[in-house]
Amino acid sequence: MTENVGLGPILRYNTAQYVSKVYIIVSNNVSLSRALVNSTATATAALLLSGTFCAPPARAQNAAVTVTVDVAANRRPISPLIYGQNYAEGNLSDLNAPIHRIGGNNLTRYNWQLNADNRGNDWYFQSIADASSAPGARIDSFIQTNRTAGAESMVTVPIIGWVAKVNADRSKRWSYSIAKYGAQQDADWSWAPDAGNGVRANGSLITNNDPNDASIPVTPAFMKPWIQQIVGKFGQASAGGARYYILDNEYSIWHSTHRDVQPTGARMGEVFARMRDYAAMIKSVDPTAQIVGPEEWGWSGYFYSGYDLQVANWSNPPDRAANGGMEYVPWLLKQLRNEELTKGVRLLDVFSLHIYPQGGEFSDDVSTAMQRLRNRSTRSLWDPNYVDETWINDRVRLIPRMKEWVNTYYPGLKTAITEYNWGADGHINGATTQADILGIFGREGLDIATRWVAPDPSTPTYKAFKMYRNYDGARGTFGDVSVAANSNGNPDNLSVFASEDTKSGAVKVMVIAKALSGSTPVTLNLANYTPGATAQVWQLTSANAIRRLSDVAVSSKKISLSAPAQSVTLVVVPKGSSTPPPATVAAPTFSPAGGTYTSAQTVTISSATSGASIRYTTNGTNPTSTTGTVYSGPVTVSSSTTLRAIAYKAGMNDSAVSTAAYTINTGGPTTVTLNPTDDRNTQNDNAAGTNPVIACSQWNTIYVRFDMTGVTGTVTNAKLRIYKVSTTSGMGMTATAVNSDAWTQATAPTSLPGLGATLASITAPNAAGYVEFDITAAVQGQMGGDKIISIALNTSLGTWTDFQTREGTNKPQLVITKQ
Repeated sequence: MTENVGLGPILRYNTAQYVSKVYIIVSNNVSLSRALVNSTATATAALLLSGTFCAPPARAQNAAVTVTVDVAANRRPISPLIYGQNYAEGNLSDLNAPIHRIGGNNLTRYNWQLNADNRGNDWYFQSIADASSAPGARIDSFIQTNRTAGAESMVTVPIIGWVAKVNADRSKRWSYSIAKYGAQQDADWSWAPDAGNGVRANGSLITNNDPNDASIPVTPAFMKPWIQQIVGKFGQASAGGARYYILDNEYSIWHSTHRDVQPTGARMGEVFARMRDYAAMIKSVDPTAQIVGPEEWGWSGYFYSGYDLQVANWSNPPDRAANGGMEYVPWLLKQLRNEELTKGVRLLDVFSLHIYPQGGEFSDDVSTAMQRLRNRSTRSLWDPNYVDETWINDRVRLIPRMKEWVNTYYPGLKTAITEYNWGADGHINGATTQADILGIFGREGLDIATRWVAPDPSTPTYKAFKMYRNYDGARGTFGDVSVAANSNGNPDNLSVFASEDTKSGAVKVMVIAKALSGSTPVTLNLANYTPGATAQVWQLTSANAIRRLSDVAVSSKKISLSAPAQSVTLVVVPKGSSTPPPATVAAPTFSPAGGTYTSAQTVTISSATSGASIRYTTNGTNPTSTTGTVYSGPVTVSSSTTLRAIAYKAGMNDSAVSTAAYTINTGGPTTVTLNPTDDRNTQNDNAAGTNPVIACSQWNTIYVRFDMTGVTGTVTNAKLRIYKVSTTSGMGMTATAVNSDAWTQATAPTSLPGLGATLASITAPNAAGYVEFDITAAVQGQMGGDKIISIALNTSLGTWTDFQTREGTNKPQLVITKQ
């Protein structure tokens, strides 16, 4: 079929950054127009809830709706991973979020070695460092936060081929210097007035920029030590480590979002090769990891490569024509599948796309017309008869389409929507829309979904998630099996989703009243199910609070209720009992708590629920009431281990799974002293490896390299020591990271690798003797990689100062203290 992928806006709102971003596809290329709106989520919520916006005329009552909930029909497991988030760090536990993603445009150029990224067109193409200079610190913190909250991690791995570069003092750099490239239409006037937007005053794009201004080129070899570091710290995916690795973000608009390094739209073959190579690298380090991609932004990006979008020859797209006439994303799936059949290694495990509604829904607009459009446009996720009402003008039916593509081109893949947002977080219309979306995800069998970004806790939309994942404050959830909910109503006004909780046997029905005014009488008929005498009712309305209402009677397998305008109501129907569903067993606790210890620990696991039994695991999997080791007494933890435990008791719901990670560093600290495998300076003094001394100055840099392959255990301290022959007063010295270990003593000075971040600075004593640099963080970072480290040394003086080399009596030393 021929898809309508013509012109139209790509609307996105980033609440984490408190800015609005508007992407626009124009006829001859893809350009990015930015509208920056200062608005915190709290302020937005206050405005929307104040009643300032006009409402439609009040309606007393809407037409009655009858719903038949058939517990034996249309049964399908509901994946808990559809309730995921992006950037929800502080609220993962309250949201009971099972999966957490870190991604977006800035992660496309995350430099793990510098712990810095480039913001691309989102913020003047600036490379900005995090506060911590520890390699990979941002992602390490992200994974640890998720482990503490019991959420799976989705980590974005850049594949564009460029990552951020910052100055030696970690100050930021940018790609379009006004001083270098001339006047531009806009700049970061408040913080970096020389950082332009790459658009000349006449509206033309700057195309002659040097991509090395704010970025460095990289390959999969650059990323491999990072994956090794993650696995070294947290274990393989199968043992509780990072489970999902995402292959970058939205390739088909790189030439817009990252045009300073990718000015030409990415071709199909280019994207496939990068996905293949980076996925193979990740699998070589962790064969149990799940690879996720291609993370395309939306409708046009499903069918056309970045190159074809840039050329915009819709009648004969050249890149598609060069690849057998196949649509872009199906072609990628087919090539990756063929690669697996040829090489025997699965290079993609989860097929992921993004979707943002194109009619302005992704905004704070709560006009009557926009609210009604939100009520309708969620049909694009599933309805084969719904024609998108924007420039798309086609039947999107995204989830069925994704499953069809998987079945045709790469059977066995999971499906994921890792970015989506329908807006209006601070208004009840945003909440009913979000509740509708979550119901659709479960009913349609999507495997994973992560919302961009997590809503603010003060908003109704945040509470819409809690209606599915923590409605009672005790982690009460929607059921885990979707069942039929056949309604005679209009789903644009009232949608209903039904589930069975297989643990308790309860049927849980979510009634979402979208109508802007008037209550709706609802009758629930229960088929193939024996209900209890009463049912619980939990409700979210424009009052912005989840309330438990009075229980309702179940009469002749029927429940009658009234759904207020713009409300989300959860009905919990217990099985064969006149009482509500049973209480939940208290989650297990560990004593001592997880942490780092210098000796084996005897861990006691307990539950506050009297008479509860406990099962636990040590292999990273979640125990259940029937799997895992039965706890019968304290557990001895003699090596680094992650304990997971669940408590259970007859007549009660199982507890949540508790997790505690123990790092055991036994035997006390030991010291290892290494000498360099190579050392030289930029004046060629020791190229032959014969000089016992080597000169250093402000202009003459010493390079030393150490091989730590034989070092094991946990590094607690590392010092670089080099012997100063000269007596020089008040001399400052700096130790700096070297960007590559690909050098030897014979390497010409002009071919020595460049320098990275500053590791340590000292003032050398006047006397001759060893001077020391604390490079603990750098050595710790390399322990998870190839264990090769190169350091560069400079002095603050223009005159030369002599130091002994590896050929001298007092050789340079790397002194490592480890547990």
